[in-house]
Amino acid sequence: MERAARIARIGDRVLSAIAAIMILLLFLYGGYSLWDSYMINKGAFLGGDLLKYKPASTDGGANYTLEELLKLNPDTRGWLTVDDTHIDYPVVQGETDMDYINTSIFGEFELSGSIFLSCLNSPDFSDRYNLVYGHHMDNGGMFGDVLEFVDAEYFEKHQTGTLFLPDRTYGITIFACMEADAYDRLIYSPGPEYELQELLDYLKTSSTQYREIGVSGEDKIIGMSTCKDAATNGRVILFGRLDLKEQP
Repeated sequence: MERAARIARIGDRVLSAIAAIMILLLFLYGGYSLWDSYMINKGAFLGGDLLKYKPASTDGGANYTLEELLKLNPDTRGWLTVDDTHIDYPVVQGETDMDYINTSIFGEFELSGSIFLSCLNSPDFSDRYNLVYGHHMDNGGMFGDVLEFVDAEYFEKHQTGTLFLPDRTYGITIFACMEADAYDRLIYSPGPEYELQELLDYLKTSSTQYREIGVSGEDKIIGMSTCKDAATNGRVILFGRLDLKEQP
């Protein structure tokens, strides 16, 4: 009887130890998950180490801070800002569209990646249609705010932005927001030979939100694409006309 009681006590201690270890592991996992989420979300917003390279003026002319950023990363193409949103980032371009999916502008691994110009586009934004990609972050970082433009009221309140290039500056007038499939040929086949008018006709009839600003096939536009849902091929793309700002 005494032996059985001793075995039972040992068993209780073992079970208590196992339970304590399980609780500790769950606690550590929860702490790691919170830390991991914090680091992912933190990486989606710019720190002072990058913001110091943002061009200060929206006037035309050279943007010398981008020339400094080019020295750090030759893949730098410009800086994109959409007014009164979280979209305010440098733009890079890789040899493929996978290069900056999970890579920061400094070449370090980062789940939030970078904002990047399609590898099919000319690096100087000289094409009629220039397509830029960014992750959809739930906290509004990167291109998370692109999804907000699906809402008519938000679309009406946010109509402008700026694209800074090393040697010139473009104003952006937003005119369309479209929900599409990742394999939509008209949206995801940019390049120097692209026929813009076909896309503009498509946007006029199929966009979720659209405003008439007189854009034509002779203009230059930018598309900003992000995932609608990580589990599907759904995409949301924001479109704006690029208007060159003359140097004062």
